[in-house]
Amino acid sequence: MARPLRVLQDQPPEPPPKLPRLDDFGFDREFTKLLEPVAEWFYRTYWRVEAIGVENVPATGRGLLVANHAGVIPWDGAMIRTAITADHPHPRHARMLVADWAFKLPFLSEFLLKTGNVVAHPDNATTLLERDELVGVFPEGIKGASKLYRDRYRVRRFGRGGFMQVAMRTRSPIIPVAVVGSEEVHPVIFEVPVLADLFGIPAFPVTPTWPWLGLLGAVPLPSKWLIAFGEPIDLSGYSPAMASDPGLVLELSERVRSQIQARLFDLLPRRQTPFY
Repeated sequence: MARPLRVLQDQPPEPPPKLPRLDDFGFDREFTKLLEPVAEWFYRTYWRVEAIGVENVPATGRGLLVANHAGVIPWDGAMIRTAITADHPHPRHARMLVADWAFKLPFLSEFLLKTGNVVAHPDNATTLLERDELVGVFPEGIKGASKLYRDRYRVRRFGRGGFMQVAMRTRSPIIPVAVVGSEEVHPVIFEVPVLADLFGIPAFPVTPTWPWLGLLGAVPLPSKWLIAFGEPIDLSGYSPAMASDPGLVLELSERVRSQIQARLFDLLPRRQTPFY
């Protein structure tokens, strides 16, 4: 008698390889996911953020978010990221560049890394952009973050245009971002440089609540926020070699700064008061 044929059952497909929990910069997506409800509470309830033009952020591929800056605590970076994860048709993470001094503080350094932030350095920005990620930068730097309340929403000079060189060399579109609301979170009355040197930080701002109320003074005020994402600026017409031309770099940087400044002036009248 012929031996019956053996029926081979379909083998289950092999599971896809598990991605490492942390990338080489320390970004922990699972940890960040757990924090999203907290970020969205600040975004929707506390600051009542209105995101305008968020669809201008590319759904895929590289892009450099360039924004005005306020507040030594980078609430603006957190809210820009939340706008893209909460309101974009195709949510994705933005990797914000943060000044290196923040990574020298205990506990804060690990938190920043785990939530996807990286030390502000051209090499880090270039690496992430070449991986087709979104990167966020505040070219005003600490001068913007600690500007006095009387100078609010006056965008400072964008340094030497390092962000523009990175964008040109990586052929990355620039998405200008105008943020209204962050200047009132911790309104700076004056600075105390002596205390900044004593604590080893770039600035020691004094606000109506800090340091008078102690830790309670660090609680951000519930201002009304507007975040406008401009249309991407295509730099494909400039070769990477042109990034070595300081005159051109400064000219293009100033164009971006002027565009953000004009958008801020457009947005400010939309609020009846800083808190409504």
